[in-house]
Order: sequence, then C-alpha cells, then structure tokens
Amino acid sequence: MKKIEEILKERILILDGAMGTMLQRYKFTEGDFRGDRFKDWEHPLVGNNDLLSLTQPDAIAEVHRKYFEAGADIVETNTFSGTTIAMADYFMEELVYELNYESARIAKEVADEFTAKEPDKPRFVAGSIGPTNKTASMSPDVNDPGYRAISFNELRIAYKQQVEALLDGGADLLLVETIFDTLNAKAALFAIEEVKDERGIHVPIMVSGTITDASGRTLSGQTAEAFLISVSHLPILSVGFNCALGASQLVPHLEVVSAKSEFAISAHPNAGLPNAFGEYDETPEQMASQIKEYLEKSLVNIVGGCCGTTPEHIKAIADLVKEYKPRRPLVLN
Repeated sequence: MKKIEEILKERILILDGAMGTMLQRYKFTEGDFRGDRFKDWEHPLVGNNDLLSLTQPDAIAEVHRKYFEAGADIVETNTFSGTTIAMADYFMEELVYELNYESARIAKEVADEFTAKEPDKPRFVAGSIGPTNKTASMSPDVNDPGYRAISFNELRIAYKQQVEALLDGGADLLLVETIFDTLNAKAALFAIEEVKDERGIHVPIMVSGTITDASGRTLSGQTAEAFLISVSHLPILSVGFNCALGASQLVPHLEVVSAKSEFAISAHPNAGLPNAFGEYDETPEQMASQIKEYLEKSLVNIVGGCCGTTPEHIKAIADLVKEYKPRRPLVLN
C-alpha cells in the first residue's frame, strides 16, 4: 500500500466532515449514551460523544462508512475529547485508553474494508487529538492573570496516554486539531515525539490550528504565521486550519501558511458561520464553490469539513477536487 506521503505528491486528499453533526442526526437519548454498561453511572452522560464508541459502535462505524462512500481518503477517530482532562467532566478518566483504542479500531476496520475494495485508493485513519477544555498559556480567572488551570506536564501526560491508545487501536496518522492555544498543542506534539522515540516508529502528524475571529489570531494571540513558525521545528506531515470560520474566511490565513511552508497544507472549515441558533446553513454546493478558491490558488493538499459538514458536503468537495493538482512544493516528513 502506498504511503500517505507519496499519495500527497500525486493528488489532493479528502478529509472527512463533522462527527458531531452526524451523531446529532441519531437523536441519541441519555439511555442511548449509557447503554447497558453505564446504565447506573452516577453522572449525566448525554453529550459525551466519545463514549458512543463503546455504547453505540455501529453508529460510529456507519458515520465513517458514509464519509468514505462520499470520497474521503482520511477519517478522524471519534476521540476529540479523549483525554483524562476532558473526560473529567463525566468522571470517566479511567476509560480514556479504552475509548481511544476502540475508536481507532472501529475506524480502522471500516478503512480496511474500503481499501480492500479499492486497493488503488487506500483509506487512512487519523487519530483525532482535540485541544482539551483547559488552556496552558492563559488564565481562566480575570482577577488572577498569573493563574493556570493546567500545566504543560499535565497536558503531556494526558496526551501521551491518548496517543498510545490511538496507535494501539490502529490509527495511521495523528491529527492535533482545533488548536486555540499553541502551548497545549506543543504538549501534544511533545508527547507524540516521546511515543515515537520509545517505540522506534514513524507516525505522520497533521497539525491544525483555529483562527477564532476576524482578528486573524488564535485564542492565545498568534497570527497564522506565528502559529506556523511555532510548530515548524517538528517533523510534521501537514499544517493548516479548521473550525471557527467558514471556507471563504480561511483564505487569507491559508495564503500565509501556504506561501511560507514546505509542509502539506490542510483545511477543514465549518459549513459557514453559525446562525442565531448555532446551526450551520451552508449547503454542500455553497461550501464547494468557496473551496474552489483554495484549489484555483493552489493553497491546499488536504481538504475536508468541520462543524456543520456532512457526507453531502464532503462529496461535493471530493467531486470538485478531482479536477485540480495538489499544491507544491512539498518536503514531507
């Protein structure tokens, strides 16, 4: 099977769309989240999407299947909140290894199913590593600017456990995504390098930040270029942006990193900006027409969708991408 680094030099790869948006379609109840195993859990579990890999694994597999059918080359594991830090909200820290392992195993099983059918179009699994719900570089208390809710080392330990489980479960690459605080991301990347060194393995790494508003900066204050520089010392596969903004709003930030980096460039924007009800209205056709600008300007090597996107959005993007060559130059690690 061809390595992802080789394929990236030949064509633009398609990442999947939103897991959460798809899971909302199932209208799972508290009982569905609990299943039999957690029916007596003392705390509410509705909203813990990562848990569904244990209690509703068929639904998770079905979502992956739909994205592959839509044209995705890469699907993300259902592990956006898969750290002890984020799982503390549900008092489920002890389940973190199992959650990540099972999520990766489910995704890999579906990926292998599609690769077996189309060996010339191998499918990959990206272990999704979210930002956690704490920030290492800013204080959550306006009255105490020196306070930190989490330390770099606490993040490193939590991320290392997640990384080990994702790799054990079969993830082909790792995606450190929705980065609003680059110090958190550095802890994740440090943990990944530790695991790679300990196991003597090579793992492709995708890094994806999020520009939070019209200021053009991450939440911790970095511009697109500063964000790029702060992760460029690492041997990564790709760098890019996801979430927070729609496709058209991401263009100037992608232009910056594309012009200044030899890594592959990725983008998985939201389906536009949320409406007054927090929902996303952009149709697959509207989103694809905006992503066309990325392709015409040769800005990306990997493209997909974040909040509000569905297999219909991914199909529209995948159909469009076939007509374009990937961005160059590439120096892939």
